[in-house]
Amino acid sequence: MDDSTDDPTDQSVRAIAAAEALGLTFTVVRHGPVRSLEEAAAVRGVEPRQVVKTMVVRVSDGDHRFVLVPGDRGIAWPKLRALLGVNRLSMPSADAAREVTGYVRGTITPLGSATGLPVVADERVTGTISVGGGAHGVALTLDAGELLSALGARVADVTDPA
Repeated sequence: MDDSTDDPTDQSVRAIAAAEALGLTFTVVRHGPVRSLEEAAAVRGVEPRQVVKTMVVRVSDGDHRFVLVPGDRGIAWPKLRALLGVNRLSMPSADAAREVTGYVRGTITPLGSATGLPVVADERVTGTISVGGGAHGVALTLDAGELLSALGARVADVTDPA
């Protein structure tokens, strides 16, 4: 799918190109500012649980993971620590997350990241989902199974209800 833009500051170009390179079938949804998960889901035409948040988690210096979380859930830190076999995890600062991914918070996606990171996906990331497209107001709607397979994601129960 070709959805390039003339705006070189629009980081969605990188995310869309990465999705294309992976051979994913997707639809690009562009929308204005949203103030809540429910509003984001509504403008994207999906349920809140289908809006998948891409979180960056710091395991240790220079070691990060993407964690894909359904919109209506949050990371269950004890479950994630157990899965990764570590005693401590943290969320990097906004600046550190941008340095690792090339995306600002609120736009982070596992597609086209500046650094290829291992992906952990909650087992509830299934069916049709909407993931960030690398820029504010840009999302990609696609099949979760196809995305997780293309990313080599490790799928497990790593969330709790929000």
